[in-house]
Amino acid sequence: MNVERFGMDTITLAGPLEAKLKAVRNGGFTQIMLAARDIVGHPDGEAAAIAAVRASGLRVTGFQVLRDFEGLAGHLHDYKVDIAKSMLSMCKALGAPLLLACSTTSAHAEDDRERMAADLAKLAMLAVPFGIDVAFEGLSWGRFVNDVPAAWDLVERADRYNLGLAIDSYHMLATSTPIDVLDDIDPARIFFVQLSDFMWSSTPTPDERRETARHFRVFPGEGVHSDAIAALVRRLDANGYAGDMSFEVFNDDYVQMPLDTVVARAGKSVQWLLAQVPRRSLPFRRTGAAVR
Repeated sequence: MNVERFGMDTITLAGPLEAKLKAVRNGGFTQIMLAARDIVGHPDGEAAAIAAVRASGLRVTGFQVLRDFEGLAGHLHDYKVDIAKSMLSMCKALGAPLLLACSTTSAHAEDDRERMAADLAKLAMLAVPFGIDVAFEGLSWGRFVNDVPAAWDLVERADRYNLGLAIDSYHMLATSTPIDVLDDIDPARIFFVQLSDFMWSSTPTPDERRETARHFRVFPGEGVHSDAIAALVRRLDANGYAGDMSFEVFNDDYVQMPLDTVVARAGKSVQWLLAQVPRRSLPFRRTGAAVR
């Protein structure tokens, strides 16, 4: 297992984009998952944000997040298509190979799995001219899709080569999804993995899952589900997942702490994770290519 497999999400950190990028780089990380608000909210505009990302030397692993895309009809669907096109354009400008999309929470969406799959297939087709992959994630408070099996069902139904899954350890823990479900998924169709834990044993309701997810996550090794996260990483490795893993840790305390302090906590989490997987496991990554 190699430290270069791990990266940071800008969502985890407070402050201006340039400060986030510098702290991540100084902390020994080589990759970054970008949030749209860091780009469009830059005080000097989108072009300046893109220039800062390029100057950082960090490899961009993806761009997030497209919400509530599937299951809508009429003008609502058309609106979301426009949003998707805009986000894909930003993806391309940033050199991000991946757009993260999460399952709908919209009260206006319909529980029609074929329609939702068709919508995801359309999103994937929109991404083709940009050379971008789409990773679909089941939110643990999603209206119709709230776990890995349901998200995988839609990805399989959509059947597009550039559409795959995003696996988020928080959502698996929050819904008590057994890691055995990963055995039924082609590891090549897992496009991204996001890692975090939390500090209490369970989140039984959608509202509790959402509240915890947005305010109380912690780094792997800091929470109460360490054994489950270690088992998840080992299972992904054993099944042949060779992609990136990023820390997406929404925490109200962390965004009140110095950037270097938070990144140092992430570094400790990397070392903890490195100790959980046999040294022979997980391929080294160099410039996006996996080799043994």
